Amino acid sequence: MGERLKVGIVGGTGMVGQRFVQLLDQHPWFEVTGIAASANSAGKTYEESVQGRWKMATPIPEAVKSIVVQDAAKVEEVTADVDFVFCAVDMKKAEIQALEEAYAKTGTPVISNNSAHRWTPDVPMVIPEVNPQHIEVIAAQRKRLGTSTGFIAVKPNCSIQSYVPALNALLDFEPTTVVASTYQAISGAGKNFTDWPDMLDNVIPYIGGEEEKSEQEPLRIWGHVDGGQIVKASSPLITTQCIRVPVTDGHLATVFVSFKNKPSKDEIIGRWRGFQGRPQELGLPSAPKQFITYFEEENRPQTKLDRDIEHGMGVSVGRLREDSLYDYKFVGLSHNTLRGAAGGAVLIAELLKAEGYIQAK
Repeated sequence: MGERLKVGIVGGTGMVGQRFVQLLDQHPWFEVTGIAASANSAGKTYEESVQGRWKMATPIPEAVKSIVVQDAAKVEEVTADVDFVFCAVDMKKAEIQALEEAYAKTGTPVISNNSAHRWTPDVPMVIPEVNPQHIEVIAAQRKRLGTSTGFIAVKPNCSIQSYVPALNALLDFEPTTVVASTYQAISGAGKNFTDWPDMLDNVIPYIGGEEEKSEQEPLRIWGHVDGGQIVKASSPLITTQCIRVPVTDGHLATVFVSFKNKPSKDEIIGRWRGFQGRPQELGLPSAPKQFITYFEEENRPQTKLDRDIEHGMGVSVGRLREDSLYDYKFVGLSHNTLRGAAGGAVLIAELLKAEGYIQAK
């Protein structure tokens, strides 16, 4: 790929920002050259800015320790010496929308981990193996923003990664109704057990806004591009419950599904095991070789054992069986801060680089 592209991380001191820093260390295509955060962190070295709140299991990469953190609000300064940015900020929705558009209007591609632009009609919300064709709307978005090179692309909600890929492999059988309950790790709230001792020995049956996202975002992912916009799919009908459970990482889902054309169990497992997407075709650096892994064992997948499958970028499923009310039921699992957050965004950036949408300035 030649010389590595220069990357900025906007919101680089938070948990997802830290995960970006960790994942991009020694990346073959990308190099972190800029980090931006709130004005409180600006002017400090990255090492100083995360002192006492580094949440990753591995140490701060040496290559970024001495990078001086910039003020994320000073868009022109942040974008001056980077080819594109990842964005993972903690702000109000309208503020994030304005900030990301300001970055894009400088001619800088923005790969967002935030939810603010997930329903902007000309912003692609991408799981690279599932709907890579949605990046076609970038041309219309660039025209609207008045830029030939900048744009925004977003990653979908972390909770849906545990079941949407498994259902996507079965779309030919026309799923009609889906019931999913997700059991979500505390890192999805940007916390660990030190930050959130009340989660020890506890389950909280509510995560604000999560159920609406889990029911509606799959329909946008399964939608189609029409007139420079993404039109969401009308089916299947999805209902969910989202529950916070006391695990560090990994979102697990129990799924019930009925089909217009009911497949056999062997057909389903064959589709899962054989599923390949554009990232696998392109051999992208972060792409899992086996996107969906099916476990025959009755007690798998397990969060602790299986969340790191394919370096946290694979999805695992198991316990497929016929149901008395729906056609089938199964369990899915994905790593919420890798596949579901920073890792998924890195894979989107790799896809956009490979398809010619991100280039050196």
